[in-house]
Amino acid sequence: MKLAITGKGGAGKTTIAVFVARYLAAAGRDVILIDADPDANAAMALGLAESVEPRPIIELKDLIQERTGSTGSPGEFFSLNPKVDDIPEQYAVESNGVKLLRMGRLKKGGAGCFCPENAFVCALLSHLLYRKGQVVVLDMEAGIEHLSRGTARGVDMMLVVVEPGRRSIQTALLVRRCASDIGIQDVGVVINKYREPKELDYIEKQVSPLPVLARIPYDPTIAASDLEGVCAYRDTPEQRRWVEEILSGVPVRSP
Repeated sequence: MKLAITGKGGAGKTTIAVFVARYLAAAGRDVILIDADPDANAAMALGLAESVEPRPIIELKDLIQERTGSTGSPGEFFSLNPKVDDIPEQYAVESNGVKLLRMGRLKKGGAGCFCPENAFVCALLSHLLYRKGQVVVLDMEAGIEHLSRGTARGVDMMLVVVEPGRRSIQTALLVRRCASDIGIQDVGVVINKYREPKELDYIEKQVSPLPVLARIPYDPTIAASDLEGVCAYRDTPEQRRWVEEILSGVPVRSP
């Protein structure tokens, strides 16, 4: 199972990504949670101390140079298919059965910019998304920056977390268009932090025809967990039900 989770900042996408990852890890699955949001906080959401947070992959300059054959010279040739299969074992940090990798911010430049660092990150993502028997939960920023047409084919579904608010809905509709552009046809919505039934009705109408997989009410214990620096996933019957609703709508194609 390969899931990409996105949404407007603050909508709760990292919380949902952690819930899904923790649930599947508790079920005995081999789970890698990839923090691909430049504003990385998946480690904090897992309850990890800052001192043990994984180093961003894109900052492994010497390793990337060695693996890609880069010299740093303008106009150089470098490998687009570097060795990456050992990266999860060496650089992931584990918490409650969930292996966490942090990608870091991709480099940006002119149109078509492609550097050794970006090539390395894309190769690693592709390796993980096509790896059999591996559950990958990709916690993304509000977009699809880390996904190309090639890597997108390995994603079973993109989940967009939407909270009550027009900006959050607009982000969901933008993600839908961008996902379609790179070949992701299965996009589902998770409504998060709603307080009243009328909020559900409004969001469902606005995101139609996207399917709503789960409806999660505002839960003050999640906010409290964030303040305390602990993981909000407590494996309660209610939390398990939320995750099961999400997963029941995922069309799993990869083993």
